[in-house]
Amino acid sequence: MLPDILPGPDDPPPRVLFCGINPGLLSAAKGQHFARPGNRFWPALHQSGFTPTQLRPDQQFELAALGLGITNLVPRATAKAQELSTEELVAGGQRLTELAEALSPRWLAVVGITAYRTAFASPRAVVGAQTLRIGQTRVWALPNPSGLNAHWQLPAMVEEFARLRAASD
Repeated sequence: MLPDILPGPDDPPPRVLFCGINPGLLSAAKGQHFARPGNRFWPALHQSGFTPTQLRPDQQFELAALGLGITNLVPRATAKAQELSTEELVAGGQRLTELAEALSPRWLAVVGITAYRTAFASPRAVVGAQTLRIGQTRVWALPNPSGLNAHWQLPAMVEEFARLRAASD
């Protein structure tokens, strides 16, 4: 199970809490979010302006000082997100709702539209800002940055991350 990366008492209030689907096998082995070399999360995060430099997975704890955090819908590591059950995703959505209620980030960004649709019973959701609110927290669905997601290339992914960054500022 990967540790959540959450702002602490000396960090700025959370602007965005990013939520991955679940750890991949390499991420779980390394204890680092989005650790597979082909994953585009870290490049998209930087190129969209969330971070001043491109962080590596082993620098994940630097996000808290920027008012950013990372968690996962499901803690179980798998080779592919498709291995998760509907029940696991729905339970993850409930856990994520509780976490967002406790932290009150400005935005909760679920990284993976298909997982978002299942976890939050929103089968017609599209990438972008959602109508769902969790307390004061607004919700944004982002494309899955996994290298296995051929539907989204890095430039389009960066544009979507940048839309979220602009909304979170």
